[in-house]
Amino acid sequence: MKPELARRIAFTLGALLVFRLGTYLPLPGITPDPRVTGGSFSIFSLSILPYISAAILIQLLSMVSSKLRALIRSGDAGRRKIRRYTIGLAVLLAVLQTFGMASGLQRGVPNLVEPGALFLLSTTVTLTGGTVFLIWLSEQITARGIGNGLALILFADVAAEMPAAIGSMVELTRQGAVSLARVSLVTILWVALVGLVVLMELARRRVPVEFSARKLGDHRLPAQSTDLSLKLNSAGLMPTVVGPWLYMLPLSIVGLVFDPNSPWLATIYGLVTQAPWGRLILSSVAIFIFAFIYTASVVDPDHAADSLKQRGGVIPDIEPGEATAAHLDRVVSYTTCVGAAYLTAVFLIPELFLNYAQVPFILGGTSVLIVVCTVLDIETQVRGRTLTKPGAFTHETDSSRAAWSGQGHPGTASGSEARHHPALDR
Repeated sequence: MKPELARRIAFTLGALLVFRLGTYLPLPGITPDPRVTGGSFSIFSLSILPYISAAILIQLLSMVSSKLRALIRSGDAGRRKIRRYTIGLAVLLAVLQTFGMASGLQRGVPNLVEPGALFLLSTTVTLTGGTVFLIWLSEQITARGIGNGLALILFADVAAEMPAAIGSMVELTRQGAVSLARVSLVTILWVALVGLVVLMELARRRVPVEFSARKLGDHRLPAQSTDLSLKLNSAGLMPTVVGPWLYMLPLSIVGLVFDPNSPWLATIYGLVTQAPWGRLILSSVAIFIFAFIYTASVVDPDHAADSLKQRGGVIPDIEPGEATAAHLDRVVSYTTCVGAAYLTAVFLIPELFLNYAQVPFILGGTSVLIVVCTVLDIETQVRGRTLTKPGAFTHETDSSRAAWSGQGHPGTASGSEARHHPALDR
C-alpha cells in the first residue's frame, strides 16, 4: 500500500470517528437518558442534510438562472462563490429547522433542565454549529481522505445503525416472534437489492464517437474512436434522499399559512404521514419526477454536442451541432426513464415488505443506495490511487469527461457522473 493511500485512509477513519463520537454528545439543557445511546438529541442530530438540501436547491436554481450556470462553469473562482452561497443557504435552513426542533423539544421532552428562551437559543446555536462543523469535516474528508465526505458521513450514520437492527432481528428469531422462513426471505431480498443497486450503478450507456486527426500545439493527435459514457442512473441517490421533500415542503408552507388544526389540513397530513399507501404513492412519484429534474441539471446534451464539435468529434451517422444535441437528448431521456424506474423500485420494494408483508425490520432502499454507492466510490478511488500513474484516467477518456462535465477542461469528472455543483461531486 502506498504511503499516501495509507495516510488518506487513516485520515478518513479518524474523521469518521470524530463524527461518531459527536453523536453521543447530548444537547445542552437536556438531561441524558441512559436508555438512549447517541443520535436522538446529540449535537449532530441534524446531520448534514441542510447542506445537501441547500446544494440541491442551488443546483435546481441554476436550471433557471443563467448567472448561476455561468458561475458554476466559470472555473475555480465561480465554484468558490457557489460554495459560499451553498453554505449560507445551508446555515439559514439549519437555523429554521433547528428552531422548530428546539420548540418541539421544549414541548415534548420531559427531562429539560430549564426550558425557555435560553434553551431555544442554545439548542438552535448548538445544532446549527454541529451542521456547520460537519460541512467542514466532510470537505476535509473529500480533500485529504478517501471518497466523498458527504456520502461517507451519510454512510457512517447508516452503518452505525445496522448492527443493532440485525441484532434485533436475531433476537426476535430466537424468541420465536419471527419465523426463520421470514428472516430468510428478508435476507434474500437484501442480497437481491444490493445486487440490483451494484448492477445499475455500474451500468453505462455508451455513445460511440469518432475524432478526426488534429493538431494541438506542437503535437498532432491521430484519429481515434472512443465513446461518451452515460450512467443509466445519472441522478445518483439524491432523488431518494430529497424526493419526498418535493411534497413535504408545500405541506409545511400550507401549515404555516393556514390553521394547522383545520379538519381539511389534518386529513391531508393524515393521508401523507400516517396512511402508508398515501406516503408510498407520493414518495414514489416524487422520486421518479426528481430523477428527471436532477438529471436535467447535471447532464447537458447541448454542451456535450458543442464540446464534440469544437474537438472535431462526431457520432457516426449523426450530423454535428443541433442533430447531435437532439440525439444525445433522446439517449439521456431513455436512460433517465430506466434510472428513475430503478430508483423508485429500490425505494418501494422494501417499503412494501415492511408495511404489507408483516416484516418487523428491513433495510430501506435509501440506506442500501447510500452504502453501495459509497463503497463503489471508495473502491474506485482506492483502485485509481493504487494502479494509475499521475495524470492517468481510470475510466472514460478525457474527451468523454469534458463533454459531459461542462467544466470546460478534461478530467474534472467521470462521464455522466459529473456534478455541476461542487458539493455534490462524487
